[in-house]
Amino acid sequence: MKQSVRHQKIIELVSQYGYLSTEDLVNRLEVSPQTIRRDLNILAELDLIRRHHGGAASPSSVENSDYIDRKLFFSSQKNRIAQEVAKYIPNGASLFIDIGTTPEAVANALLNHERLRIVTNNLNAAHLLRQNESFEITMAGGSLRMDGGIIGEATVNFISQFRLDFGILGISAIDSDGSLLDYDYHEVQVKRSIMESSRQTLLVTDHSKFTRQAIVRLGELRDVEYLFTDEVPLSIAQYLQETKTKLVVCK
Repeated sequence: MKQSVRHQKIIELVSQYGYLSTEDLVNRLEVSPQTIRRDLNILAELDLIRRHHGGAASPSSVENSDYIDRKLFFSSQKNRIAQEVAKYIPNGASLFIDIGTTPEAVANALLNHERLRIVTNNLNAAHLLRQNESFEITMAGGSLRMDGGIIGEATVNFISQFRLDFGILGISAIDSDGSLLDYDYHEVQVKRSIMESSRQTLLVTDHSKFTRQAIVRLGELRDVEYLFTDEVPLSIAQYLQETKTKLVVCK
C-alpha cells in the first residue's frame, strides 16, 4: 500500500473510531509497527491526527488533552463493545450513562446519533457528549470524585426521579457465580438506582472484569437485560443459559 493511501486510511479510521492504538492500525493495514509509528508522526506534524503514546486520536475528538491521556484512549476491546452498544440505541432514545471508561467509550460511540436524551453521573461522558448539539444532556447532582464520577445520596435521589429507555452500566468485577461486584458502597447505590430507573439495563464490560475481585455486591447478571463484552468465561456462559439475560460477544 502506498504511503499516501495508507495515510488517508489512517485519517479515516481515526476519525471513525475517535482513537485507535498502534496495534489496531498495524493489524488493519498489515504493515509493521515501525511504519505505523512513522506515519503517525508525519500526520501529527501536519495536525491531521493527534499523536499520543500507544496510538492516535482525531484532533477534533476532544478538547481536554489531559483527559485524553488519562481516559479517552479506550482499548480496542472497549471500542468494539461500544460500537455494538451504539448499534442497539436508536435515535431519539433516552438513556443513563454510568461511571467508568467502558460507559465513556459508549458515549464516544454515540456521537453520530441524533436527539438522544441523556442523564449521567459521569462528568467525562458529559464532556464527550456535549459535542453533539442535538443531544439533551442532564447531569446528576452529588459529590464529585477525582475521576469525574458523581455519587452520593443526592445522586441516587436525582436518578430515581427518571424513567428512561436504557441504562448503560459499568461494573468493576463479575464473580464466577454471576454476582456483580464493585469497590465503593456509594457507587453501588447509584448503579442500583440506574438499574431500577431503566426499562432495559445494558451492562458493558471487557473481559478483565471477570478476573477481578471486589467486596460490594450490586446484584446478579440475571438482573440486567443485556451483557456486552469482548470475551466471556465458560462459567458465565453456562450461567447465562439459565437466565433471560442476552449475551452479546463483541469480536
